[in-house]
Amino acid sequence: MSASPFPARLLRTRLYEQVAEQISAWIGDNGLGAGDKLPPERELAQRLGVSRATLSQALVALEVVGVVEVRHGDGTIVTSRHQKSTRIVEAIRSHADRLPEIIETRDALETKIASLAAVRRTEEDLARIDEALAAMAADIEAGGRGVEGDERFHGAVTAASHSLLLARLMDEIGDLVKETRLESLGQPGRPQDSLAGHRAIAEAIRAGDPAAAAQAMHAHVEMVSDVALLREQP
Repeated sequence: MSASPFPARLLRTRLYEQVAEQISAWIGDNGLGAGDKLPPERELAQRLGVSRATLSQALVALEVVGVVEVRHGDGTIVTSRHQKSTRIVEAIRSHADRLPEIIETRDALETKIASLAAVRRTEEDLARIDEALAAMAADIEAGGRGVEGDERFHGAVTAASHSLLLARLMDEIGDLVKETRLESLGQPGRPQDSLAGHRAIAEAIRAGDPAAAAQAMHAHVEMVSDVALLREQP
């Protein structure tokens, strides 16, 4: 008599994934809808019996998959997409699975964009880049993550490349890039590091050095790729 096959190997669930699933279940059990706020992070961490770091990672994961939105000064807000999110861990892992490809695409497009921007930028382009840097710095100084400023900076660099096709391609992957932005800027200390990377890119563009601009952008995208979701893959 032949032995029956073993069941499929069980996947190890990470703590932050369990916390994300608990939060999602709690939102549903308490009837929270779009626009409702979660308790403050300190209180939520105490209720769940986890560290603030683990809770923060869980909230970032939920934000990346669209269940919540973390707003500086306003807390964590439930989005309209929560009703459609029943398999949180699967959604988080699906995001993690496509992260490497998104980052490869960003690297290919944005290093070229930075190189072109160094050659083609105008004074108006440089002013928009500086405005984005200032906005990001102000947000970080106030305790935020600099998400909007980060988005504005990359948009300004793309515009400075004066390449309609590259701009369209970046627009096509905009939602995917936003996922990597949220995940990266949710890492401890990352907003300040990202701002420093942006300044290096801006300096090379201002200097009209395409090779330095491409290298600075490549280094920045490499830093973005160092995220917990990838480091902790089993």
